[in-house]
Amino acid sequence: MKAWICLPLLALVLTGCAGKTAYRDSCATSLDAAWHELDLAKAEGFAGTVSYSKALSLLTGAKTQQQFEAFEGCNDKAEKARFYIRESRAGR
Repeated sequence: MKAWICLPLLALVLTGCAGKTAYRDSCATSLDAAWHELDLAKAEGFAGTVSYSKALSLLTGAKTQQQFEAFEGCNDKAEKARFYIRESRAGR
């Protein structure tokens, strides 16, 4: 009887773990692109702007979320960071 209860719970847990990979590739791609763009902005002398600081903070948070497998949040933060990097390079 306990096997009939444990088996569906085990299947549910395994399905939940498999669902965490949905944004894995886009998170990694966005993070790589954002770090590269941030390095370019720093080389161009935009490292002191407020937008640059916001982008750096968002990228740090995105990397943390990537480590904890919160890939959707990681992707969102990386995309926001890329926006702030563009703003930094535009002088805003």
